[in-house]
Amino acid sequence: MGKPDTRRLDREIQQNERKLEAVQNRELWPLNGRERRAVLGGVVSGARGLHRGTGTDHGDRRIVTAWRSAETRLTAEITALQMERQRVVTEAARAKAAKKSSGWW
Repeated sequence: MGKPDTRRLDREIQQNERKLEAVQNRELWPLNGRERRAVLGGVVSGARGLHRGTGTDHGDRRIVTAWRSAETRLTAEITALQMERQRVVTEAARAKAAKKSSGWW
C-alpha cells in the first residue's frame, strides 16, 4: 500500500491560496461574477457620489464588503480542501493498519 494520492487536492489548495493572495492584493481575476459586479458597482457608486458631491462612503462600503466576501469564500474553500486531504490521508493510514494487522504472521 503506497502513499495516498493527494496531488489533485494539493494542487487545488495551492491554486486557492494563490487566489486568496491575489484577492488580498486587490486583483480582480480571482473574483467570481457576483463579486466582480459588486466591486465594480461600488466603484460606480463612489464615482456617482463624488460627481454629485455627496461623498463616496456608500461605494467604499460596498467595495470593502465585496473584497471581504471574496476572502471569506476563498478561506472556506481552502479549509474544506485541507479537511478533505486530511480525510484521504487518514483513510489510507487506516487501510494500511488494517492490512498489516490482518496479515499472517
